[in-house]
Amino acid sequence: MATGAWAAQALLAAANGTPRPEYVELRELLGAVMHASGQVRRIGVNFNQVVAALNSGDPPPQLRWYADSAARTVRKLDDLADELRERLP
Repeated sequence: MATGAWAAQALLAAANGTPRPEYVELRELLGAVMHASGQVRRIGVNFNQVVAALNSGDPPPQLRWYADSAARTVRKLDDLADELRERLP
């Protein structure tokens, strides 16, 4: 978008009391990231069920990999959500 067009949209949005267009997109993205983070956290419920089922013995080695992968994914989503929040007014 050209600078003049962006400035016109920003001024019209401010005059009408509506959020600036770039913030609308960031807010939508933030909502999607927060939803994804919540979905990933549900993996914990599955891990609790697996641990309960394997309580009588050692868990398979793949379980540790899945747990580490889920934890990394949650951290990345949380970091992305924090970055998006910082960019919003």
